[in-house]
Amino acid sequence: MGILQEDAVVISPAGNGSDSTVVTVNCPDKTGLGCDLCRIILQFNLSICRGDLTTDGKWCYILFWLVGRPTTRWSLLKKRLLDACPSYFLTTEIEYYRPVIKQPRPPDVFLLKFWCSYDRKGLLHDVTEVLCELELTIKRVKVSTTPDGRVMDLFFVTDPRELLHTKMRQEETINRLRSVLGDTMVSCEIELAGQEVTACSQGSPFLPSAITEETSSLELLDGNQSSSHFSNPVFVSMDNTLSPAHTIVQIECQDHKGLIYDIMRTLKDLNIQISYGRFWANSRGNCEVEFFTMHADGSKIVDLTEQNDLSACLKRELRSPLKVAVGSRGPETELLVANPVELSGRGRPLVFYDITFALESLNAPIFSVEIGRHMICNREWEVYRILLDERDSSCVPRKKIEEGVRNRLMGWDRG
Repeated sequence: MGILQEDAVVISPAGNGSDSTVVTVNCPDKTGLGCDLCRIILQFNLSICRGDLTTDGKWCYILFWLVGRPTTRWSLLKKRLLDACPSYFLTTEIEYYRPVIKQPRPPDVFLLKFWCSYDRKGLLHDVTEVLCELELTIKRVKVSTTPDGRVMDLFFVTDPRELLHTKMRQEETINRLRSVLGDTMVSCEIELAGQEVTACSQGSPFLPSAITEETSSLELLDGNQSSSHFSNPVFVSMDNTLSPAHTIVQIECQDHKGLIYDIMRTLKDLNIQISYGRFWANSRGNCEVEFFTMHADGSKIVDLTEQNDLSACLKRELRSPLKVAVGSRGPETELLVANPVELSGRGRPLVFYDITFALESLNAPIFSVEIGRHMICNREWEVYRILLDERDSSCVPRKKIEEGVRNRLMGWDRG
């Protein structure tokens, strides 16, 4: 083939007056590869400002122009992207465009428990940042504060690298936490969570009120709660006349964090294949996308009902990829964020990190956190229920909390 596996991903640093780093992926194709790559890029907190994708169903060539940060670990990004690429040695064994996605074995859940001698501003976000840097996935969090001011935090996490059972990986995690928490950390333990604990880690099966997708927002039926309504126009058009083999899908919308990932996961879950695509964001914050698509069996999308369904689905997902609302749980203020789960079982990365970042920026302390998965309107969602600590007198207005969290999740803040 003339291409080594390590050359399947090439990262060219920004330079020559450009602030974009170019990532080239040249490898065998597989179902959902574009979605998997975009998810990894989003997990590294990077923005795709431009992209180009070509595949013949067996081999693909992808270019991403990424806007990074000074702390971006490019070598680790390359390794993770390589892990997602099929090896060309296995091309004869790959089943392209499979309509059925094999469900992977559920990962082991570990309980990370630590005590701190006292609480402080940003403690939860600092811990979350460390766990994200270690590539650990947070499944649930329980925060407890004793009457004497000490803090006990329980994190239920999984390790995509499948190493957290080893002494070396556990020591790395504990040492990284100790370096951030300093003398405030009294103790820290990591253990494999039993089945009964894992079941509890899914959170309460009861939501405070119904969550629907009727208006592409998270709607709370309690009259005392505010629902999130905002306008994010999305235009979708389809054409079957310009290509003899493909349906061309064109999208114009406001750019947001993870936009290409949201498009890719939507098409992947609908089993729509992309043969060619390009996308770019302009200086005004708008994004234009063009894809040459087809069904898994290679046919065009000609049925008007199917076209309308696809268009409606894309508009819904891009207008409001995450649902955010602030309401009441008794006398306390509760923040709710709903994150769609892919059919593969994976949720959007860095959601809890962005939530804690926004709340710390707003000086809105967290009292408790519940993370659970719920079937809402025949679809699985990862729901974050965060009870805010309002014991001090500096309460942040609910509308400001809602806007601040949404802007951070959508990448519309300046941080």
